[in-house]
Formats: sequence, C-alpha cells, structure tokens
Amino acid sequence: MSFLRFSYWLRGDRPELGPDQRERHALETARNRIFITGAMFTIGFLWISGGLINATILKQGNEPRVASGTDTRELKTERADIVDRNGMLLATDLPTSSLYADARVIKDPVGSSDLLRTVLSELDRDTLIRQLSSGKPFVWVRRNLTPEQQYEVNALGIPGLNFQREERRVYPQGRLFAHALGFTDIDNNGIAGIERKFDNELRVNNGPLSVSLDIRVQHALHTEIETAMKTYDAVGGAGLVMDVYTGEVLGMVSLPDFDPHRPGQAPADARFNRTTLGVYEQGSTFKLFNTAIALDTGSVQLNSMFDASQPLRIGRFAINDYRGENRWLSVAEIIKYSSNIGSARMAMNFGTETQKQYFKKFGLLDPARIELPEIGSPLIPNPWRDVNTMTISFGHGLAVTPLQLVNGISALVNGGIRRPATIIKQDGAPAGERVVSAQTSEMMRRLMRLVVTEGSGKKAEVPGYFLGGKTGTAEKLVNGRYVKNARISTFVAAFPMNDPKYVVVVTLDEPKGTKETYGFATAGWVSAPAVGKVVTRIAPLLGVEPANARAPEIEQALRLDLRSGERNLASF
Repeated sequence: MSFLRFSYWLRGDRPELGPDQRERHALETARNRIFITGAMFTIGFLWISGGLINATILKQGNEPRVASGTDTRELKTERADIVDRNGMLLATDLPTSSLYADARVIKDPVGSSDLLRTVLSELDRDTLIRQLSSGKPFVWVRRNLTPEQQYEVNALGIPGLNFQREERRVYPQGRLFAHALGFTDIDNNGIAGIERKFDNELRVNNGPLSVSLDIRVQHALHTEIETAMKTYDAVGGAGLVMDVYTGEVLGMVSLPDFDPHRPGQAPADARFNRTTLGVYEQGSTFKLFNTAIALDTGSVQLNSMFDASQPLRIGRFAINDYRGENRWLSVAEIIKYSSNIGSARMAMNFGTETQKQYFKKFGLLDPARIELPEIGSPLIPNPWRDVNTMTISFGHGLAVTPLQLVNGISALVNGGIRRPATIIKQDGAPAGERVVSAQTSEMMRRLMRLVVTEGSGKKAEVPGYFLGGKTGTAEKLVNGRYVKNARISTFVAAFPMNDPKYVVVVTLDEPKGTKETYGFATAGWVSAPAVGKVVTRIAPLLGVEPANARAPEIEQALRLDLRSGERNLASF
C-alpha cells in the first residue's frame, strides 16, 4: 500500500469508491477505531490493576526493610505467637510504623527538628538536629509510633520524613509472664527468656509456640506472692508450680517484675529471675532429701532413734536445733520437729559419698535443664568434708535455685522418677531417671503430710487436698557472709499426698514478722500460708477435686504407723 493510500485509510477517505461505498467504509473504519481504542484502554486498565494487586496483596509484608535504595534488606517476617498450654495468647506481633528521614531533602534541620518535637517531645533536640543535618539518605528518627503519632507527624508536612512498616512485639498479659517470656529488642530480636531461647524457631514462624505455663495458675501464684510480700514487707519473692509427672512448669513468678514492653526502664533486680537464676540455701527443705537417702539406702528405718538431746559438736562447730525437743527422736519426729541435730546424725550414717551421689541424681549439683537462658549454677562446697555433709543435711552449705528444689521434690513424691523441668507443653510424661524406690517415695509422702498435720507447715493446710511439705528458713548469704535477720523463707509442698500431682513452692526474701505472726518471719508463718492459698485457688482449675479425709483409701495412703516393731538406736 502506498503512503497516499495509507493516509486515505487513516482518514477513512477512499476516492475510488462511490458515495455509498465511502459511507459504509467510514462506518467500518469508525468501528475499528472504537475497537482498537477500547482494547488499548482495557490493556492499560489490566496493567494498572495488576500492579496494584501485586503491590498491595501479593507483596504485602515483603516491603524492603528500608525504603531508601541504600538498604535492600528484606523486612523480617513477623515472629510466631506464644500461647499458654490452653491456647491463650501470651506474646504476638502487631504492625507498626517507624519514622525515618532522608537528610538530603531536609532544607531546614533546626526548624524541622523544633516542629517535629511538638509531636515527639521525648526526642533530644541536639541529637535530632545533628541527624537531620547529616546529609545521609537514611536515618532513624523514632521507632514504633502509635497511629495517632504517625498521623500527627504526617500532618506536619515536613519534606524528607517517611514511614517504614515494621513489627512490634506485644505482651497482652503485661507483667504477668515477664521473666518466663522475656522480651525482644527494638528490632524484634529475642534477648531474654523464652523469646531468646527460641529466637530462631519463632522467626521461622511455623505456628504458635505452646508453652507449659497456665495463665490461670500464673495469676493465682502471682497474686498470692505479691500479697505475701506486701504483708511481710519482703524485698522479693518467687514461686513455681510443677506437674510432678511431666516436669512441666505451670506457674513461674519472680517479684519484683517489670513491663516487658519497657524492660530498659526496670532496675536490674526487677529483671532478675529468682526462680531459675537465683541461687539460695534452701534451709530445712533439704531434710526431705536427707531422709529419703537414709531410707532408700536402708541405713535407717522409720522407727530408728537419734540422740537430739544436746548440741552436736564437730571441732569448733556446734549444730543446734531451733526450739529443740532435747531428747532422742525417731526419723518421723526429726522431720516433724525439723531437727538439725537428728538430720546431721542421719547423714553421717550413710556418709558423704552417698550424699553426693543422691544429690546429683536429684539434680541438685548441676544447673537445671530447662528451656531458658537464665540458669543459675549451684554453689557446692569444695572440698566436701564431713562437716559439710552434716550442714547440707539441713540445707546449709549448698545453694540451689527454687527450680532445682521443685524438680527434686517432684521426683521424691511421684514414685521416685526425676524428669527434666520444662517450660514447653508436653504430650505425656517423658522418660526419666529413677532416684529413689517407689517404697521410699511412698514413705516420704506420708512424712511430708505429717509436717502439715502436726509440724511446722500447719498453716498451709487446705481441707480436702491433703498437702504435704516442708518449711525451710535460711540466713541470707551476701558476698560470702551470712546476714543476721535477713532470711530466705521457703515452703515447698505437694498435693494431694495420697496421689501427688503438683508441687508448689513459695519463697520470700527478707520477710519481716508482724503482730499476727508474733514477730516471727520463718517459713511456717509467712510462706506456708501463701502456698495454702495458691493451692486453694489452683486445685479446682486443674481438676483436682477435694476428697473425704475419712475415706478408707485416703487413710491407708497417708497412715504413718510407728508403733510396730522395736525402735532402733542409731549408730552415730
């Protein structure tokens, strides 16, 4: 086709055609033009729509880490949620906006800084001016703005200020799980607690991380420890609830605590996890381990007698009883009256090496195995002499964490099997290691019940739940020296003792006596009542129903008969 003919076609002009033909040809040309124009509009519309879908839906969450071309890192995917054993949300990510500046575009750094501080008054003026004057293509101004702050900054209309989408970690339960969950830094990196231990797994985000903690148990434990601290003016407190068969931690409280959204504002003492990192002498609670060793090795019987009529002297040391009976005591009475002298004599019956072997099996000589980075190491005597064996028998001279205590007591009452403590929800009981025989475990359950019915743990009694436990009061060790009138008061208990399911411990740091306690601040007065209140609240929630104390099966499981057989005098 010649150029001339082509120009005619574009105009719809065909000179060689007649009038009728030219009219039909013009109509046909108009239809073709309309069709071509419509097709072009359709293609353009589809192209624009595809771009919008790609930008807003297909690439959502995959924006560059920084909008500037100088940083091409991808925005990290949000962290997985953390939920409690019942699926209740404990930690999650929320989208947020962060403010950054392209300092090359900022024309008036001083004026822009002053204007910006009318919205974000916490920004340091000198620092902000220096940032906006730097000439850099990208500088962070303020991370994690609220929607209101973002709107107000945007309304200022300052050229060079932009927003970057990020993720912020939030904790719906606030302080309640502060030490267990830990927290993340401003870049959403886990730097404490579960957040740090499972940082990689949470980043992969293959679904929520289910922990063993129970929000109902945690709330009860937190409330009662906080109340006890206020009542007895304690400087700190700690508590744990553990499933004796799985090793799962259902409650973990350390007070004082902190806001995980603002951990930097909390003092170091508040961020310190007393349950897993704090190492303390546990006082007379260790008499349970000591008695279990003696019974398990066969070095004593329940009716064996030990001379506790006067202080036990070893060189320049003297071991005394707090409110001693000043007579010979049976093994059961040593536990009932919490006799240091009787416990020391019992320990020398089985000896130092045996004590070491059993304590290691109870998990008291090695750091606890639990999925947290904050783990304290026990303080062990070196060398371990006979005098250490005697003092350790009643909880002095060896310091462990409350978690180790609870884990060891769980093995003591569950039939003699120790399983590692865990903060991750378990599907059944994992394999464990036998520590003592089932028969020894059964005898210890009855002795622990005796402490609550007739001994120093009476104030922990909860009708129908048959608590059994042991008090422990130790002088506080500071910089290698004992501090007078600065006590660590601990009560550890299991319930129900006819068929133990859970162990609870409450520890108060430097409690003070009150008029109601007649000035006493020992564990039986301050910690035992708190444990009883915790059990009263959590037992129904955990499906443990109260039982009749006169039921034949209950009486048979808890009866402690010391009348049969002759009483044997101990050799030491």
